[in-house]
Amino acid sequence: MAHVMGSVLAASSPSPPPPMPGGPGLTSVPPGFTMPTVSPVSPAGSAAAEQPEAEVTLPNPGAFEECHRKCKEVFPMQMEGVRLTVNKGLSNHFQVNHNITLSTQGDSSYRFGATYVGTKQTGPGEAFPVMVGDMDNTGSLNAQIIHQVTNSVRSKLAFQTQQQKFVNWQGDAEFRGEDFTATVTFGNPDVVVGSGIIVAHYLQSITPSLALGGELVYHRRPGEEGTVMSLAGRYTGSNFIATLTLGGAGAHASYYHKANDQLQIGVEFEASTRMQDTSVSLGYQLDVPKANLLFKGSIDSNWVVGATLEKKLLPLPLSLALCSFLNHRKNKFQCGFGVTIG
Repeated sequence: MAHVMGSVLAASSPSPPPPMPGGPGLTSVPPGFTMPTVSPVSPAGSAAAEQPEAEVTLPNPGAFEECHRKCKEVFPMQMEGVRLTVNKGLSNHFQVNHNITLSTQGDSSYRFGATYVGTKQTGPGEAFPVMVGDMDNTGSLNAQIIHQVTNSVRSKLAFQTQQQKFVNWQGDAEFRGEDFTATVTFGNPDVVVGSGIIVAHYLQSITPSLALGGELVYHRRPGEEGTVMSLAGRYTGSNFIATLTLGGAGAHASYYHKANDQLQIGVEFEASTRMQDTSVSLGYQLDVPKANLLFKGSIDSNWVVGATLEKKLLPLPLSLALCSFLNHRKNKFQCGFGVTIG
């Protein structure tokens, strides 16, 4: 399952930020977002009816770990304290950013990040190689290198250090065919000790709207060895995406619905066999382009209510963000305020 990957490398982050101008679209909108067109029926006995029907070309289904991505994007992200982010583009291929976080619950920190995008164009808004990294005031480093080796093969190397000590590192290779995607990931391999994690993903388009696949996770360390397998299915309609993942670790179901250009809704159900816990979450996103406002809200079965509000102050390169989360059961409140320049 997708959340298993989170345990492979905590440093693994969402796709790198786009370059200036335009960025490497590491992910794309799920295929089949519009219903396939149906050819009109030819009259019987006509010449068109005698010709064989054109073969339907199935789209590439995208990566396995992106199956629930569209639904997760609707939910608000938690933010605590005050955050200031300054983005500065030095050229069309290089960008730096400064991030200052002031927290009342945890430690305050400063992070310096850099993004480099190469000159190898592979499509509209896509260029490789991509190198993304950031370091905080304690010397901890997170970095990713992504490169399009061939038209079908893409590789990624990510690693994380904590105060000059290697904590995690991960390498994967992704092969994208015309109607399938296969990925192999190696996490923290150690030949001497005989430990590591291997994750294999496969996603196949069955019809223009239906994609099926699976995930196999093998982990080994001294005195312990195990395998976890899960299966996934995703159906893409004209304005919705329904996804289901079932495996030994539990179940994960999500439903994304685009009501109109301004309103999007997402519902998630998660059941963990290890934690013996289930949860249901409802989220929505409201976009008001005329006011440059983006609002996200959520509520789950644990009675945690959250909301974020983002406002762009055009024509200034400045945006504001407000975040608040309230846990009714634990009687805890969390809020945050963010400013992004550039």
